[in-house]
Amino acid sequence: MAEVFYGTGRRKTSVSRVFVKPGKGNISVNGLKLEEYFERPTARQIVMQPLALLKVEGKFDLYITVKGGGKSGQAGAVRPGLARALEPIDPGCPALTIAAGHMPRDSPSLERN
Repeated sequence: MAEVFYGTGRRKTSVSRVFVKPGKGNISVNGLKLEEYFERPTARQIVMQPLALLKVEGKFDLYITVKGGGKSGQAGAVRPGLARALEPIDPGCPALTIAAGHMPRDSPSLERN
């Protein structure tokens, strides 16, 4: 059985869970194909940025669940989740994705009075 890698991402009020396994490049978001769930090309581009950065498009199958917020926030939540899921696959991944801004280093905190 192929090893499955997992990452969680958050943006605004959206939360994503990304499962990555070696495959043919199939991408499923909440049970739909990527193109069906994220109709806007810019949202699909945001989701695919970590794969493009590491030059591994078409080498992994992605199973993504995302909830909360709007489609733009959801796409923004998938990107760091995918980057975190790819960490064990490529040893240089964390440095590249952090430098590209795909993995924020600090979590947002509430301002207290």
